[in-house]
Amino acid sequence: MTPLLELRQVSRRFAPRTVVDGASLELFPGRITCLLGPSGCGKSTLLRMIAGLETPDLGEIWIGGGIVASPAGSLSPGDRGVGLVFQDNALFPHLDVQGNVGFGLTGLSREDRTREVLRLLDQFQVRRLAAAWPHSLSGGEQQRVAIARALARAPALLLLDEPFSGLDGVLKETVRGALLEDLRRLGTTVLVVTHDPEEALAIADDLILMSEGKILQAGAPEEVYRRPASLVAARLLGEMVVIPGRITAGRIETPLATLPAPGLPDGPARLGLRPEALSAGETGVAARVVRTRFAGDGHRLTVDVGGIEVPLRWRSTPPPPGANVRIDVDTADAVLFGPDGDVAVSGRLPAG
Repeated sequence: MTPLLELRQVSRRFAPRTVVDGASLELFPGRITCLLGPSGCGKSTLLRMIAGLETPDLGEIWIGGGIVASPAGSLSPGDRGVGLVFQDNALFPHLDVQGNVGFGLTGLSREDRTREVLRLLDQFQVRRLAAAWPHSLSGGEQQRVAIARALARAPALLLLDEPFSGLDGVLKETVRGALLEDLRRLGTTVLVVTHDPEEALAIADDLILMSEGKILQAGAPEEVYRRPASLVAARLLGEMVVIPGRITAGRIETPLATLPAPGLPDGPARLGLRPEALSAGETGVAARVVRTRFAGDGHRLTVDVGGIEVPLRWRSTPPPPGANVRIDVDTADAVLFGPDGDVAVSGRLPAG
């Protein structure tokens, strides 16, 4: 499949800091891609360069097979076929909903513009709000109107900058699910910027991880979660239990498990496991409870295994600190990192 959007070694610098550093990525038609990273890592600057609000200092941006930005020149935002919805939705306060959505449809007659606006309001189930003012709308309604406005000019690509950050709890899940269902039905190509790993895993067809201005990894959400390219990438998607160990004669030995590590040199290494790989057992590795805390759906224990503290989920009444327990270890998705933990030297270790 030919990518709709390509970034080729794109960089942007605001002295003295390089905010985006050699970023390369691809987006494919009709898919929802999440760009995940912590606050301040360069996500929004990357989005602004794609939209044409910033010009790269290095590299190229391609949309629909044509170059739209490079240090030599940049296509104007209105000529890129890109829609952008900011975090605060940025609706025009002096226009009602119908006026906001129809704002960019200047080339149509009044009748055609009204017809197209009402069609979009129907698609996003907010036609009843056509005459309402932005200040009277809920957060979810404002988002729907902002996205309808962005889609009014039929952009090839829709960019959403932290679109659900202003919503909480059940409302966030409800609004997010409904909006993404609408966008999937329309076949829209979407890039969503977020700092929330649970959100990224829940909505993305494709996932891109970013940290300190660099793209760390891209791929299917499950693959990126289970096969992180580095410890930094792994931790962007949640907790990673890291156990120091040593490779000797093609095997890594750690206090939690000993596993084959074929083809890797002898020396120190680190074994990475997601917390769900550890569970209470009867015949597993011996451990001692250090502390416990309530975690809603059960308890979270910190246990000592050979001088190393690791987390353990406990569904029933927890044992007290100082008690001895056993831990079962599922090594199916174990990842081996180098001694500094920076780069994964093995995406998946063979069992046993």
